[in-house]
Amino acid sequence: MAAAAVSEAWPELELAERERRRELLLTGPGLEERVKAAGGRLPPRLFTLPLLHYLEVSGCGSLRAPGPGLAQGLPQLHSLVLRRNALGPGLSPELGPLPALRVLDLSGNALEALPPGEGLGPAEPPGLPQLQSLNLSGNRLRQLPADLARCAPRLQSLNLTGNRLDAFPAELFLPGALPLLSELAAADNCLRELSPDVAHLASLKTLDLSNNQLTEIPAELADCPKLREINFRGNKLRDKRLEKMVGGCQTKSILEYLRAGGRGGRSKGRQEGAEKEDRKKRRERKQRRESGEGEEEVADSARLMLKVLHVSENPTPLTVRVSPEVRDVRPYIVGAVVRGMDLQPGNALRRFLNSQTKLHDDLCEKRTAATIATHDLQAVRGPLLYAARPPDDLKIVPLGRKEAKAKELVRQLQLEAEEQRKQKKRQSVSGLHRYLHLLDGKENYPCLVDAEGDVISFPPITNSEKTKIKKTTCDLFLEVTSATSLQLCKDIMDSLILKMAELSKSASENKEEDALSGTEADPSLNQRAGKDGQCPLVVEQVRVVDLEGSLKVVYPSKADLVTTPPYVTVVR
Repeated sequence: MAAAAVSEAWPELELAERERRRELLLTGPGLEERVKAAGGRLPPRLFTLPLLHYLEVSGCGSLRAPGPGLAQGLPQLHSLVLRRNALGPGLSPELGPLPALRVLDLSGNALEALPPGEGLGPAEPPGLPQLQSLNLSGNRLRQLPADLARCAPRLQSLNLTGNRLDAFPAELFLPGALPLLSELAAADNCLRELSPDVAHLASLKTLDLSNNQLTEIPAELADCPKLREINFRGNKLRDKRLEKMVGGCQTKSILEYLRAGGRGGRSKGRQEGAEKEDRKKRRERKQRRESGEGEEEVADSARLMLKVLHVSENPTPLTVRVSPEVRDVRPYIVGAVVRGMDLQPGNALRRFLNSQTKLHDDLCEKRTAATIATHDLQAVRGPLLYAARPPDDLKIVPLGRKEAKAKELVRQLQLEAEEQRKQKKRQSVSGLHRYLHLLDGKENYPCLVDAEGDVISFPPITNSEKTKIKKTTCDLFLEVTSATSLQLCKDIMDSLILKMAELSKSASENKEEDALSGTEADPSLNQRAGKDGQCPLVVEQVRVVDLEGSLKVVYPSKADLVTTPPYVTVVR
């Protein structure tokens, strides 16, 4: 009877055992109650599936600990994803040893500390000897275990963003401690100091320590031989010239400045001379401001401008009307128009699409919290209607596919997903298939319809081929939808537009470098630039109204795009 009860409560486990699956995904409605009934832990039956390579348990507010038996029962586990649960304050018992584990994601939990016996695993011998990627972001950690490098000596990527760390353990930067570490992210913490021993990270390529409490950047950072990308924005550095550089200059320039400022008397002399010149320029700017002549220079000195165009200033504003049926499906939507993007140089389009994917994985919590859609504005016919339709009535031409009814599309994706599972002996899948469960039990599906009656968006699944972004796209319509929160839509839209500003700034800097090197630039780009050579992005307000025309939300309002990086100036 007990075995039958377990099978009934956890049918996924019985199916995985019967089909000898190598991947298992536990999520969705009902999971929280089942875990709660199991004492806030995973069921012991799960740890009798020794063939598992991939295990994911996400979004379960009642999961406080994985439970005993994981390390012994899942010796072949390659990836363990336990994100957005309630793990904490420690891990009891500790996770390791897991000799084959390569990816560990514990982000979005309530972890406060990982001491010996309640952490990732033993240090001697290493508990996670093959671990390559560790994500501890979005927890409450105040310190890292001192033996982290010994526990996971082959670590390549370490994400600590959004914790409460005030220092790195010295053991992390010992010579040879983490010889393969190439990515270190610890933004949004309370870090006060970065040790000069960071230079011992011989493979480091990307370092993000933005929004901390650092006052200095050690000159030794420039000795990291492979370092290509750094982010120190949001720190109050004593060296004001360096603080300005980290807000607007490329990594190469910052590292050169650190080399010059951290070596020998001549270098020190050059640094002092540069600081003296900076002080002189600041005095001159202050005098001009006091005499009323400095306002234009403040605008000219901005690295990149975001000009907000109010609805009242726009002769052809875009409007989204909302049908009441979406209230029970996906009630929240925010829109914006951005003009002036340049997606033609190099891999600019790919970087833009990759940044959207990253936002989907992080802030949007793999589309479970919200979904972003971007459209070529030239192909959008307004006004738009945000509605909900029965699956048989909703037709769309999905990206890269032929026209289909939503019901047919979802069925086709389900068949593809099942085929993937059978071929690879997996339960989890990739691509659009990952989001199908978000439509479970819905009688109507949400959609965005243009003035010609064409569905241009079917959240959270896909956009339409009609409004697909191309390299030649320069004006975009952006939408963010959510089933949970309007403020979340606005926050994600803020992040998307600021990311677009960052990409635009990068493209502008690359054009400046091309000009310095004698490379010919596209003359059409110069025509779009202002008198100072910049190409400001214009963000047009989009109103969301009900069918009677009453305002529901307008974006961006005065409360949006408030917190911006130093290199972005918002003009309203």
